[in-house]
Amino acid sequence: QRARPLHWLPHAKRVPSRDPARGGARNGGRPEAVPLEPRHQHKRESGAPSGSPERQEGGRDGDREPKVDPLVSLLVESSLEKMEGEKRPAPYEGLFADGHLILWTLCSVLLPVFITFWCSLQRSRRQLHRRDIFRKSKHGWRDTDLFSHPTYCCVCAQHILQGAFCDCCGLRVDEGCLKKADKRFQCKEIMLKSDSKALDAMQHHWIRGNVPLCSYCVVCKQQCGSQPKLCDYRCIWCQKTVHDECMKNSLKNEKCDFGEFKNLIIPPGYLTSINQMRKDRKTDYAMVFDVTKTPPVKALQLCTLLPYYSARVLVCGGDGTVGWVLDAVDEMKIKGQEKYIPQVAVLPLGTGNDLSNTLGWGTGYAGEIPVAQVLRNVMEADGIKLDRWKVQVTNKGYYNLRKPKEFTMNNYFSVGPDALMALNFHAHREKAPSLFSSRILNKAVYLFYGTKDCLVQECKDLNKKVELELDGERVELPNLEGIIVLNIGYWGGGCRLWEGMGDETYPLARYIQVKLANPFRIGQAHTVRLILKCSMMPMQVDGEPWAQGPCTVTITHKTHALMLYFSGEQTDDDISSTSDPEDTKETE
Repeated sequence: QRARPLHWLPHAKRVPSRDPARGGARNGGRPEAVPLEPRHQHKRESGAPSGSPERQEGGRDGDREPKVDPLVSLLVESSLEKMEGEKRPAPYEGLFADGHLILWTLCSVLLPVFITFWCSLQRSRRQLHRRDIFRKSKHGWRDTDLFSHPTYCCVCAQHILQGAFCDCCGLRVDEGCLKKADKRFQCKEIMLKSDSKALDAMQHHWIRGNVPLCSYCVVCKQQCGSQPKLCDYRCIWCQKTVHDECMKNSLKNEKCDFGEFKNLIIPPGYLTSINQMRKDRKTDYAMVFDVTKTPPVKALQLCTLLPYYSARVLVCGGDGTVGWVLDAVDEMKIKGQEKYIPQVAVLPLGTGNDLSNTLGWGTGYAGEIPVAQVLRNVMEADGIKLDRWKVQVTNKGYYNLRKPKEFTMNNYFSVGPDALMALNFHAHREKAPSLFSSRILNKAVYLFYGTKDCLVQECKDLNKKVELELDGERVELPNLEGIIVLNIGYWGGGCRLWEGMGDETYPLARYIQVKLANPFRIGQAHTVRLILKCSMMPMQVDGEPWAQGPCTVTITHKTHALMLYFSGEQTDDDISSTSDPEDTKETE
């Protein structure tokens, strides 16, 4: 019979083996390797059971199965169970692994949030710092996220993509150099100091770098600003440019003549002299005013410091802004300042721009014409007179104690579909003004309401609701939906209703947007009287609409306004508001 396999303890253990006869330990208590019976019994080669007499009697002492001490067996069993326990993970180890997963998940979610919050906080702090510098600075700083052309910082001479620029002197700096630039460079001075020695001799004010494209040196006549770095100089008054190599002491001390636009620039020395003569009214003046911050009435007081009939004003805005400025001009007349009244030019930035189009300044401006060319057009424009009319609305009623409403008309008065479109547009713009900042979007909204009115026809049978009188004579009205009283040649964003003579056919495509397939000429008059007999009808004066009940509308001549007419792209037929010996107005 083969010897059965033995299992040995991994480490020798001091196991007291006792002799039954002697009652003491063998080997002096030294550790010995004790053979153990296998945990799983192997199949014996003989088919006799282990306790059979053949098994017990057969074999020698070496072949005899050894006896196992119970204490040793218990130790081995516990050791094996410990080894199996190390292989199987404990319950708390699984929870610990899940905790790690949750921790990493929270870190992956919260870390980007924290970084975003920290960056926004830093950006807010930088914005507050910039605003504080802007508020205290004499420069007209404007920050930008991206310059439209290669730009270099005037302090560190490095290429910059975002930073700040002064809209007065043209200085451009990086965000980090803003404070240094504010201390190092002076802005354009509208008024010189009273003790300045250069009241009569205004010197150049040179700014280095970022010269306009296609500019040429006044000394060598070569192109400036062609190198990709901060180079060359530009005078912020006369706009002359010069190379770094051509800059001499003679140029630095040379008297500035204000260049091409000297007739449009008020010399700082002149305003200083005026301020010295008016010691009781020392004021800082500007040449560019934001009418949202400075009312036109206050801005136009600068004209009273200039020679008689010499002032020209460029109004950048729509027809409503032009009317606001002309109202301020009328207040100057009331104060007895007729000699200082300026001539008004228009840069069209509104939606319709019918008055601007009539005066030859175009239907809109989107930067396609350089500013220098716009100023040249202002200098070349001719002065004309524009009729202004008073619109008086008196409500009907026996106990009506309200004062009649009065409006000033520059362009047109209307009642009908176009006034309804303007009223709907105005109501939506009052609810969300930020959505109506685009000229294209505004025209799209007008088109939507115009198409809707063509289908609904809310203003039909207007001839049954109103009566019209021209110079005191009643006029029989045909079947119509709207009445328009015109003072200028254009209406409704570029339509010319008063074309030709007699009953000539009008182009259909020109009036499909407002359903004027066949407009009808009624006549001309000095005084127009319109009586609304019943119901509510939409009305408008120069794009300012309202809903009106039964009333009487009287239109009479009010005054003239001095305007500038540019004839570069249009003919004389485009202007229909030039004053005649008799003030007349067109009605359609």
